[in-house]
Amino acid sequence: MRKRKLIIGTRGSALALWQAKHIKTELLKRNENLKVEIKIIKTTGDKILDVALSKIGDKGLFTKELENELLSGSIDLAVHSLKDLQTIIPKGLKLAAVTKRHAVNDVLIAREKGIGLQELKENAIIATGSLRRKSQILHIRPDFRVVELRGNVPTRIEKFLESGWDAIILAQAGVERLGLKKYISSYIPLEQILPAVGQGALGIEISENNDLALEAVLTLNDDKTLKEVSAERSLMRKLEGGCQVPIGAFGELKGNGLYLSAFVGSVDGSLGFKAKARGEKKNPEGLGTLMAKALVKAGAKEILDELRK
Repeated sequence: MRKRKLIIGTRGSALALWQAKHIKTELLKRNENLKVEIKIIKTTGDKILDVALSKIGDKGLFTKELENELLSGSIDLAVHSLKDLQTIIPKGLKLAAVTKRHAVNDVLIAREKGIGLQELKENAIIATGSLRRKSQILHIRPDFRVVELRGNVPTRIEKFLESGWDAIILAQAGVERLGLKKYISSYIPLEQILPAVGQGALGIEISENNDLALEAVLTLNDDKTLKEVSAERSLMRKLEGGCQVPIGAFGELKGNGLYLSAFVGSVDGSLGFKAKARGEKKNPEGLGTLMAKALVKAGAKEILDELRK
């Protein structure tokens, strides 16, 4: 029997390639009649490396070119770090599968092994490209000096080693997937920093009418992770309103329901609102929407209005 072919579209960074190769391996394991190729596509976010993400806006920065190739039919599926994928999917496309999640925590890479955020010296310099991280660390340690950091995971670590900074913060999933665990000083507890929406999971996006791709990628979907990230993405969709907002969220499916923790803060960390709720497993989107409304009512509206100006 002739093998059917699927083309995976991916960014060209070390982590993106790891993710695409991982999906290719898993697809071939489950579908012996498939041939899978990888096509590298450069996105806007890969081309603009000297400007803070918050200044250029992050809607589709790492996904738009991949989505255009999906719509044109030159690729069959796009593999994303789910935290990069906007919560409103373009017409004609769909998020077809979400993989089992890696650990969701952020990690601290510092000059000393075992040191945590709270043990860093006064006025320590922390580098990050994330408004979410900046808001949360300044909320618990207003003395920190936060500087901008861009680039892929190995580049960020290299920049840190050559710098005078005290620490950088990265996602545990990306660091460990690339075999760079030796650089981790400590794992940041979720009580200190909530992760990005979808952090640790891979999202597989396809064209709505690509039945072969749908049939193949559904074998990779993890229903538990899908429910958890659906609650997080619903929360973000409700709050975001077209601008970059410092939002952290973590959904966790347990025996007695779906739990969602969330944080919305000002960029300087002076204002921060946290909420936690339990909802029904069968309605993750409803839980996310409910949580968004609760945060706005608690005072997050002031932050959102300021960011939208």
